[in-house]
Amino acid sequence: MSNTGFPQQPGKKRFGSVKRQSVTISQESLVRTEYLQPEQRLPLVIHPAIDDVHFIDWTQAHRDDLRAQLLTHGGVLFRGFTWDAGTQFRQFISAISQELLRYQDQATPRTEVGGGIYTSTDYPANQSIELHNENSYAHTWPGKIFFCCIRAAQQGGETPIADSRKVFARLRPEIREGFLQKQVMYMRNFGDNLGITWQTAFQTTERSEMEEYCRCAGIEFEWKGKNRLRTWQIRPAALKHPQTGEDVWFNQATAFHISTLDAGIREALLAELSQEDVPKNAFYGDGTPIEDQVLDEIRAAYVQETVRFPWQEGDILMLDNMLIAHGRSPFVGPRKVVVGMAEPWSWAQIQQSGEQAGM
Repeated sequence: MSNTGFPQQPGKKRFGSVKRQSVTISQESLVRTEYLQPEQRLPLVIHPAIDDVHFIDWTQAHRDDLRAQLLTHGGVLFRGFTWDAGTQFRQFISAISQELLRYQDQATPRTEVGGGIYTSTDYPANQSIELHNENSYAHTWPGKIFFCCIRAAQQGGETPIADSRKVFARLRPEIREGFLQKQVMYMRNFGDNLGITWQTAFQTTERSEMEEYCRCAGIEFEWKGKNRLRTWQIRPAALKHPQTGEDVWFNQATAFHISTLDAGIREALLAELSQEDVPKNAFYGDGTPIEDQVLDEIRAAYVQETVRFPWQEGDILMLDNMLIAHGRSPFVGPRKVVVGMAEPWSWAQIQQSGEQAGM
């Protein structure tokens, strides 16, 4: 153990032997580390070892150590620190990653609370959000995503996470190969008071700005009426992590697919609209439907790898967005979890470096 309180970086083959423990603290150490369960290393949990650790200063001083731990574990949970979560969350992200990203090319409603910090998702409390990698349908996505619990729900409201490396490995080779060859098409329809507006999705009220963004981001679009818009984009379903070289399942095929909707809502939509006309849907990249059995197997792989824990107020969960997928559980009572994103990557960068999975 180093005198920072972090476990030394073990080889990947040895990591599975690590057991839950409170790490012995040296006089120089300000934190201790452990795991939520003995058999899983996601997430690494960091607690203060003494009172009055200056959280932001400590984070900045150990930035390189934290970034290294994130690449190993995929997720780090900071718990029990004394700090002002409502006002210092942005400072924490800046200490790790500096500049925050705007949430552009939105697929779900979010409200900016200030300075690049957003509500996690403004979906009704009784709805769940399937596991996904943030903005993996987009041209550019955050390399890191940070969640902060300001107020924990009375019941539920967890942010379940899953290791995308393990999800990739669980899928049958023929499923992986089908997606590696065909990729994923994400289709959206805006207008007719269904789903979010294109103005919200693209953060502009100017058609010319939206159209230019789509051209630059590899998004096809078609105006189908005065204010009705269809967009579609084809993206890879997996990649090799640009820093670790590991294969990761990186897409939102299941979370985008109409089958994620409540059965009643789905049936009502399909009674009036085709699969191509619903607010959002996912297909293979050649436009053919993704089979129900394939969707079921992908969801089962996520379930098998899901880690779930109750939020505590003041918690921060830091995720490598390519290594770890996340979602949201339904909840009861007021809940406030905010999110910030940083360190953009694009498919152009991945493809230039030959880091697309299966290459």
